[in-house]
Amino acid sequence: MRRQRKLLASILGAALMLTACGGGDASEPAAVGDGDGATDAVDDPEGDEGDAEGASDVSGTIDLLTPLFEGSSGAEALEGEILPAFYEQYPDVTVNVEYTTYGNLNERLTTAVASGLVPDVLMMGVGWIEPFASQGILADLGEHGITVDELAEDINEAVLRAAQYDGKLYGIPLMLDARIGIYRKSMFEEAGLDPEQPPTSWEELREYAIELTERDENGNLERAGLDLFAHDLRQIWMPFLFSNGGELFDDSGQEVLFNSPEGVEALEFMNQLVNEDGVTEVGFETGTDLRLIQVDQAAMMIGHNDLWRIAEESSPEILDDLGAFVINEERPAFFHGGTIVNVAANTDNPEAAVALARHLAAPEASLIANEQRGNVPVHKDLLDSEYVQNNQLVQFVMENLEHAYPEGGTEAWMEARGNFATSLEEALLGVKSPKQALDDLAALTEAAIQR
Repeated sequence: MRRQRKLLASILGAALMLTACGGGDASEPAAVGDGDGATDAVDDPEGDEGDAEGASDVSGTIDLLTPLFEGSSGAEALEGEILPAFYEQYPDVTVNVEYTTYGNLNERLTTAVASGLVPDVLMMGVGWIEPFASQGILADLGEHGITVDELAEDINEAVLRAAQYDGKLYGIPLMLDARIGIYRKSMFEEAGLDPEQPPTSWEELREYAIELTERDENGNLERAGLDLFAHDLRQIWMPFLFSNGGELFDDSGQEVLFNSPEGVEALEFMNQLVNEDGVTEVGFETGTDLRLIQVDQAAMMIGHNDLWRIAEESSPEILDDLGAFVINEERPAFFHGGTIVNVAANTDNPEAAVALARHLAAPEASLIANEQRGNVPVHKDLLDSEYVQNNQLVQFVMENLEHAYPEGGTEAWMEARGNFATSLEEALLGVKSPKQALDDLAALTEAAIQR
């Protein structure tokens, strides 16, 4: 590993000078060379190039499908930095890159499965492992020498849960994204609250949200005490579900648990905040890409850690004013999604595919990918990296990973997840009671599980 870090550091400058990055077109795979050029252009500082165990025996062409590295900057990171380092160790392997987006990934994978042409290496989200592993699409990485115990030496075990199915490991986590409490310290201070003491329970969260809400003389909302609508409602409700001791499914993934009393109480609490306390309103938004908390129209939010990266670009003046907290009731908890690197079960070149999966998920490549998206590295050692130390929201998430809870947990997740936002919205709009909304959602999910 030490050797790989030194090697990557040595080639970054040379790799960035490559002009033929290619790729970036979601419709056509981009052949990214066979590594010969990159190898020839880079010195080996330790004189041990190509001595990785078995590397010289690995060759061939493999396909990579990625929803990350979008845009020109993403392609430059992948093809100008990450893949050249891979070719240093595997000069006889060619990687064809196909870019897509998370919005199109499920459809792309469904088409690939139907055609029998699943890419050798593919990335997918948290919650996706069970649906695709249960169909025999993903390789059991344990058969290729990658184990949970090995990964757990540098990756929090809470994060590794999302890469497992039926007791086997089907992927290597690459990055996380979290939904945590975020607040403006100056607004706490103006309201007489301690800016260094965010809420530690639902009761405090409610009290603070009410105190921080501002309306004009006609009752029009001017500042939300707590913004609950910045992201998909499924991802906003889950921190309340998890913090109240609730779960989505049982360990088998066959029994729905989210309409338990814990889940109903979580949705009732959100309903109370919106419809009784008026700390925010459906449709209260900036009308731009900016979040309410960026433009002084929200004092707290349940938000994504990428707010820090967004604020660096569009509202850097608020960075020193941001604080973070974990939702806490029965237990501290936050939602996490993320990206996992997988190998296709039917790959014709498992050695090269596994080597590439390991490389993409290694700390060096992971750091580049996370920095490009403003996300959370999974490797414990990266907590001390310059990127993490300069991003307080990412740093906060890494320091609290023991409280992270993933979504998913059932083979029917790809079908079930699309129903959550509508059902939760029905409760917040008063179309249904929270219990009825969750019971109806549970019935839809149970039907999906039975199919």
